[in-house]
Amino acid sequence: MRRSASALLLLLAACQTSSLTGRSQYMVVSEQMAVSQSAAAYVQMMGELDKKKKIEAGTEREKKVREITDRLVAQAVRVRPDAKGWAWEVKVIDDPKTVNAFCMAGGKMAIYSGMWEKLKATDDEIAQVMGHEIAHALADHTRERMSIAMTSAAVTTAAAVAITVAGGDERAGLALTGAQLASVLAIQLPNSRESEAEADQIGIELAARAGYDPKAAVTLWQKMGKEGGGPPEFLSTHPSPQNRAARLAELGARVQPLYEAARAGRPAEGDKLITFPRK
Repeated sequence: MRRSASALLLLLAACQTSSLTGRSQYMVVSEQMAVSQSAAAYVQMMGELDKKKKIEAGTEREKKVREITDRLVAQAVRVRPDAKGWAWEVKVIDDPKTVNAFCMAGGKMAIYSGMWEKLKATDDEIAQVMGHEIAHALADHTRERMSIAMTSAAVTTAAAVAITVAGGDERAGLALTGAQLASVLAIQLPNSRESEAEADQIGIELAARAGYDPKAAVTLWQKMGKEGGGPPEFLSTHPSPQNRAARLAELGARVQPLYEAARAGRPAEGDKLITFPRK
C-alpha cells in the first residue's frame, strides 16, 4: 500500500502543465537536463557524421535551410520567450535516401537531404517540416518523451548503443549516458497523436508568422503519402491519421491572415498562439 501511494505521489509530482498548450505532461527530466544532454548527444551525432563527410557546409541548400530556420526561430522565441536563450543550431545531413528531420530539446536541429532528393520539397514545404519539428521542442514534447525513455529499462541499463544517425543501414556507435540516450530516443521513437496534433498546430502557425505559405503543409503531406518503397522515415515517427491533410487544411485557413500579414511586411499582432483557445 505504501509503495503504491509513493508511486502515485511521484506520478503526480511528475505532471506539469504545458505553458503553450495547457496539457498536463509527464516530466521527470528537468529543462536544464533536457537541453544540456540533448546538446551533448547532438555534438556526438554530428561529429560522427562529419567524420564520414555527411554534413553539408557552404552549399546553397545549407544556406537556404539556415535562412528558413532563422525566420522560424525568430517567431518561436516570440511565442516562448525563454527559448531565446537556447543555442539554436541546424545541420543538413547528406543522405539522399532519408526523408526526415528533427529538433531536439534546446533547439538542436537537423534535416536530411532526402527531403529535396526524394520529395523535391519547396522552401515553403521545408519551412513546414522544420516548423513542425521546432514545435515539438517548444511544447516540451522531446523533454516529455525523454522523461518516458528515462524510466524505461532500456535506458537505465544501457552503457552504449548503436544509434541510427544517417538513415538506412548506416549506424554510428555512440557511447551515451542514460540522459543522452534518452534525448536521442526522444527524436527516434514515435510521437503520440496528441503531441503530433499540437506540433501541427504550433508548427503551421510559426511558418505562417515567418511568411511561409500554410498550404504547403498539405502539399508536403500529399508528397509523403505518395512516396514509393514504403513510407518515409519521417512518417514512422509521426503518426499519420487519415484525416491529417484535412486537419492541416483547416489549420492553414485559420493562420492564413498571419501569412498574408507577414508577406505584406506587417508583424502579427500579439505573441499568443491563435491555434489554441484563448484563456
